[in-house]
Amino acid sequence: MSTLIAFGAGIAVLTGIGAGIGIGIATAKAVDAIARQPEAESKISKSLLLGCALAEATAIYGFVIALLIILFLG
Repeated sequence: MSTLIAFGAGIAVLTGIGAGIGIGIATAKAVDAIARQPEAESKISKSLLLGCALAEATAIYGFVIALLIILFLG
């Protein structure tokens, strides 16, 4: 049973990979957009920060779920 708990917690933590890839792609696109239109830097930066915060929240949720699986089921 403990093997399945560790496996489930490991899968829950994998949300961090998706968040990291998403934030990396969003940052690359934002830098590209700022390079093309420097006058729009303020609007682009605000949207980027909001998107990064939401993507990071999914990674944190996955981490919390992994901790809950380990603590309550383990």
